[in-house]
This record gives sequence, C-alpha cells and structure tokens, in this order.
Amino acid sequence: MGSPVLAGPALPLLLLLVLLPPGPARGAARFDPTWKSLDARPLPAWFDKAKFGIFIHWGVYSVPSFGSEWFWWYLREKKIPKYVEFMKNNYPPDFIYEDFGPLFTAKFFDANQWADILQASGAKYVVLTSKHHEGFTLWGSEYAWNWNAVDEGPKRDIVKELEVAVRNRTDLRFGLYYSLFEWFHPLFLEDEVSSFQKRLFPVSKMLPELYKLVNKYQPEVLWSDGDGGAPDTYWNSTGFLAWLYNESPVRDTVVTNDRWGAGSICKHGGYYTCSDRYNPGHLLPHKWENCMTIDKFSWGYRRDAGISDYLTIEDLVKQLVETVSCGGNLLMNIGPTHDGTISPIFEERLRQMGTWLKVNGQAIYKTQTWRSQNDTVTQDVWYTFKPKSKLVYAMFLTWPTSGQLLLGQPRATPGATEVKLLGHGKLLNWTFSKQNGIMVELPHLTVHQMPCKWGWALELTHVA
Repeated sequence: MGSPVLAGPALPLLLLLVLLPPGPARGAARFDPTWKSLDARPLPAWFDKAKFGIFIHWGVYSVPSFGSEWFWWYLREKKIPKYVEFMKNNYPPDFIYEDFGPLFTAKFFDANQWADILQASGAKYVVLTSKHHEGFTLWGSEYAWNWNAVDEGPKRDIVKELEVAVRNRTDLRFGLYYSLFEWFHPLFLEDEVSSFQKRLFPVSKMLPELYKLVNKYQPEVLWSDGDGGAPDTYWNSTGFLAWLYNESPVRDTVVTNDRWGAGSICKHGGYYTCSDRYNPGHLLPHKWENCMTIDKFSWGYRRDAGISDYLTIEDLVKQLVETVSCGGNLLMNIGPTHDGTISPIFEERLRQMGTWLKVNGQAIYKTQTWRSQNDTVTQDVWYTFKPKSKLVYAMFLTWPTSGQLLLGQPRATPGATEVKLLGHGKLLNWTFSKQNGIMVELPHLTVHQMPCKWGWALELTHVA
C-alpha cells in the first residue's frame, strides 16, 4: 500500500482504490466526496417513518461495570480517584484494563432472546456498538488482533449473531455504532502528536476496518462517533461516505449521522445528533435524532447504579412524544451485563415502551410534524400529523382531573370534526372553547379501563 506516513491530509487516489472493496457496477457516481454533494443525498424514507430505535452499549467496559463506559479513560488518563480506588479495592496491584478482556465472557448472551426483547419494545431499528473508544471489536476484526470478541473473551462473533437474529426474528433494521478513534492506540497517538499531519491510524486501521464492517454485516444505520479532535480530512470521511452512498451493499437504504470529524456534528451527514441526549423541544429544519440513555449517567451497564438513576417509563414516553412531535427520532440506550444479559430494569422499560406503542403507535410511526409541535394553552400536549389521511394526533401526558382536555391549537369544523381516544375507539364529545380551539370531554374510565397508563393520544379528524 505504500508508506502511510506520506499520506498527507487527504488520502491519495491510489491508496483509496486499494482500500475500496469492489462494489456493484453502476452508472455515473451520484455523490462526490464533498460535503456539498453528500449532504444533498435524500435521507432514505424508512428512517423518518421508524421514529424509535434502541441503542446497545456493550464491550469490555461492561466487566468492571463501574461509573461509566469511559472507565479506561477515567482510570488511566484522568486518574479519577473513585476509579483508582475501585481498582485498588477489587483487583490485584498489577491488574490492567486489558486484563478485563478475557473476563468479558458473554456467557449467557442469547441473540434470539435479545431480538425478541427488541421486537417487544416497539422499536424499528437497533444500533449495536461494534467498537467503542476502547478499540475492542465485537466481531473478529483482523485489524484488532487479540482485542476482539472472537480472539478474546466470548470467542464469538457477537455482531453476526445479533445481525442474524434481528433480521430473522424481527422487523427492525440492523445498525452499527463505530468509534473512529481509539483512546490508546499507538498509531492514533502518534498521529495526534503530529497534529494529524500523519495518517497512520485511519489508513492502516480505521478505514480498512470500516469498509470490511459494512461489507460483511451490511448495517442500515452507520452511527459514527469519536473523532478524537481530528478533522474529517484526517479520517477521509467524505471519501468513505461517497463509497457508502454510491457503491456499498447498503447504498440505497443506509442512514448515517453527523459525527465524521471535528466540526461536522450538527452540520454534515445524514441526520443530526448535535449532542448526546439532545432534545431541543422545537422544530428543526433538518432530520435529527435524540440519542439518550435509560440510565441517566452512563451508556454502559454499571453495578453502582441506584433505582433513582434510571428514567421511569413516564420519563421515556415524554422523551418519545416530545422528540417525534419536533421531527426527531428517539434512540434509547440500554447497557447489557458482561455475561450478555439484559437486566430486568432495562427489559421492563423496553417492554413498557412496546405496550405503550401498541396502543398509541399510530400517533408515532409514519407521522410528520404538524403546524404546531405542542399546545399553547395546555402544557404537555404534543402534536403529530398524517398528511394522507389528514389525521392530527394530540398526545397528552397528564390526565386532567376535571375530565376535560382543552386543546388550544386545533381549529374544528361543526358537524365534521371527530375526536377519538386511541385504544378506546368511541367518539368523544367536544365543544368550542371560549378562548381558542376545543374542549374535549374525556371518557370516564376506571384505572383498569384506561387504554394505557403513561400518556394518551387523541385522534382528530377534520381539523385545521
């Protein structure tokens, strides 16, 4: 391949051609390796229709399962006292992070069981961390010798097992998270010292690995992360994305996010994430995703989490409703244990979301934003819209004690406007409000007659 040290800021054409796997023959390439061209690619329609996905953070950090999935960084680089003390109190003096590798057993990992839980959640896509910043790959990457799930620990191709189970047993799209950089990879550290004038790491490790990952597992979401402070030119992100969109086996369906180099977040890529746990509460001009965690403080599993550290189902329904009403998708994260089990607290939240979506899914899936995202008169009422059927959905998170719900936004037509409660089905009475909008008479239901427990949706026909 020639000397990668001489690669300079942009990958030479020769090296690029060597790295590019052969793709299917096509006419003229539709996208150039420039942000202007790549950003003009229409986002595949399935993603906006899906609305809800599950993120899974799983790796060697699941073994100490303490503090955060950034355990290694906080221990080795930052030397944060609670991490240093944790190691001192629980492991021998010469025990290092790499020694956790063989302990990452995935002994009870059952991909079919995971797939069934994912299906029960009502999610439409899943994104698994194929490699986090620690560099450990959940498949047998030849570029991560002895630091991958086939050589070490499970001795299994975790990515393949989950991919097969998800595609065989569910209607979810399969996606992969991939960290561009690795905290302590010697080649990345050498490039960093050169202010990223050297490109040893992307040329010999990250790019060939990423091409292989896409060709082998064909993820329909590629969730990039971890630019390490390096610009997209260092990563050759535009060259890779041009291949992904033009030639890869998922070129027509793949969606990507915005984390492709320092400065690209919320600016370039398929859809925007802008920051972790991003929930702006208002409409954005570009498709976006709210990636967030059920555990308020960590993406990976941690044994030191208390019950109050987990979001309640009411919190999660609120996140979903707000996000979708403002045009976003919700990507809700769980962290399995080192032995491959999804803990009961996570499984319960996933199944509760599925229960809620069984009743209210038509107000979420395949909807679009309405002219108003939330109500101006009554708090915690959020709207979605189905243009073809001209249905407006009003999702409310608090059941009014008066039994009457005031909606300030819908403009009703006498004799034409109808209101139904999803999961109840019968027409509800409504009157024009003295202010604006309508006053809806909610049905008198016992707690056992309620269609769901954590938020409700009204279907409105013939409103403007």
